[in-house]
Amino acid sequence: MIGDQPLEDVDAFCYLGSNIDQEGGTSKEITARIGKAQAAFTTLGRFWKTRDISLKTKLRIFNSNVKSVLLYGCEAWNASTMCIKRIQVFINRCLRRILRIKWTDKISNESLWERTRQIAAGDEIGRRRWRWIGHTLRKPCGSITKRVLDWNPQGKRSRGRPTGTWRRVRDNDGKDSGHSWNQVKRMDRIESDGGALLMAYTLLQGEKGKEEEEDINNCSYY
Repeated sequence: MIGDQPLEDVDAFCYLGSNIDQEGGTSKEITARIGKAQAAFTTLGRFWKTRDISLKTKLRIFNSNVKSVLLYGCEAWNASTMCIKRIQVFINRCLRRILRIKWTDKISNESLWERTRQIAAGDEIGRRRWRWIGHTLRKPCGSITKRVLDWNPQGKRSRGRPTGTWRRVRDNDGKDSGHSWNQVKRMDRIESDGGALLMAYTLLQGEKGKEEEEDINNCSYY
């Protein structure tokens, strides 16, 4: 109840543009995101075909008008490997169309990303997630958003393999780097510009990750 208004019990609902269901998964949300991004890309169909517009401009429009729709809210996704693959397939298909590469022509993903100054979808989602975590950790201790980072819902789970959660994704990132979540929270290099725990994420990838991040920040396509 909110005031005198009863709340309807539903299995799923849309909040701030994101689809939320009682299972807490992201499969339906990613399906919706891909559909909306596809619509945005199709709307600009004549733009991609125009030869008078430079590749640099096309990629900037792709990042701002299509990719932003596709990855909206990805900081909160607990996306599985299969979901990440679906996102990557969509991005690659769009990039091939922008570059006028026929489906019969073979080109490696690495070459495609190098020509378009892109990074793997999983890496980009991870970086956005850790940048958001850094923003959140700078909030006051009483902030609900900050408290949610450590929230552990109680209850008995059903039998079988544990359901993937955002918290497990976050912890797995830390395990890959040898840093626990408590260690990450104590890091005092949380920058005010939102670079936030992007620093922590690049630690997961080592020096190569740092070099890639610097290259992306300096890239005129973004």
